[in-house]
Amino acid sequence: EQKKALLAERARYVQSADTLQAEADSLLEDRDPGDVQFDDESGEGDTLAVERDLDLALSAQARDAVEEIDEALDRIRRRVYGVCVKSGKNIPKERLKAIPWASERVEFKAGGLGRR
Repeated sequence: EQKKALLAERARYVQSADTLQAEADSLLEDRDPGDVQFDDESGEGDTLAVERDLDLALSAQARDAVEEIDEALDRIRRRVYGVCVKSGKNIPKERLKAIPWASERVEFKAGGLGRR
């Protein structure tokens, strides 16, 4: 069941990353440097740059999620899925339901309760 959920999430993130990358590339290709005004009255150049940077950042985040999902699929293959990589204890089912690719118990996650 978890493997199916992970594969579905992986496909969604791959599609999202590819779409965002294509949008960023399109913004770069569609922009004609002669058409953009860089003065106080026009924020067009800045807007395009910000949109492209945002698309690239979101694409990178989606690709990072794909890597985490691939690691979770590998843990399933090695029969260690659901075991915290830091403590060796079982990750609660509720956490795995919410984040199927979780590799750590919540107390070991950066900013988690165990760090306060």
